[in-house]
Amino acid sequence: MPDSIYFDREGRRQDRRWVNSWSPQQISHRLKVDFPDDESMRISHEAIYQALYIQGRGALKRELVACLRTGRALRVPRARTSGRGKKFVTEDVLISQRPAEAEDRAVPGHWEGDLIIGLNSSAIGTLVERTSRFTMLLHLPPMPGHDGTRAKNGPPLAGHGAAAVRDALTEAITRLPAQLRKSLTWDQGSEMAQHAELRIDTGLEIYFADPHSPWQRGTNENTNGLLRQYFPKGTDLSRHTREDLAAVAAALNGRPRKTLGWRTPSETLNSHLLSTQNGSVATTP
Repeated sequence: MPDSIYFDREGRRQDRRWVNSWSPQQISHRLKVDFPDDESMRISHEAIYQALYIQGRGALKRELVACLRTGRALRVPRARTSGRGKKFVTEDVLISQRPAEAEDRAVPGHWEGDLIIGLNSSAIGTLVERTSRFTMLLHLPPMPGHDGTRAKNGPPLAGHGAAAVRDALTEAITRLPAQLRKSLTWDQGSEMAQHAELRIDTGLEIYFADPHSPWQRGTNENTNGLLRQYFPKGTDLSRHTREDLAAVAAALNGRPRKTLGWRTPSETLNSHLLSTQNGSVATTP
């Protein structure tokens, strides 16, 4: 077992304990590292799961399941989870179709986006460029009549419905130089239901992460964590003006980052743009 300690958050907290945990997938791949020449030391992660969930019985099963990272007593079949995506998300816009250059961060212009939600369904849109971690914030004020009753079949009035998000994204993206408009990866929230129109408006390729997979937009998730210093949970985000959002974005973009070799996102993005104009591509340290 590894030296690190993991606390399993599932189940009743008072009944859980501190445990050393490796996932079946980690075990499966680690065997190849520890026993590279011994083919008998091979097992798939699926076989480990089957042993735990099918062969385990009674107290033994509960003991084994307690050591799993998730602590779940039952597995959710892939067939059941495959239908959870939104209807507007088709196979051709899933993250698996995103170009490889977006994954390795070598070429700037690939973005991740999301909403941070506050009190009374207020929201701010967040955009982060994957290579440089450069951040842009979208102003999404409530629409007129938000405090009243929404008309039947009328548009969402909180300010982050599909039409409002499309307009805000279009305004932000079209201000960028063409070489920075390559792709945008978002979760499968209904605010992106007009992604086809957004693609036409901006020329940006749109991709969607798999359901319940925030790590597929890890750059954006980390940035949203930083933004909570300025926009705490449980506060009304609608009170912040465009100028407020611009000031916060400037603060983040001027902050040195370890992952960028202690350069700032602004410096890194400018460096990439200059390298692209000169016919070469800089790599992120």
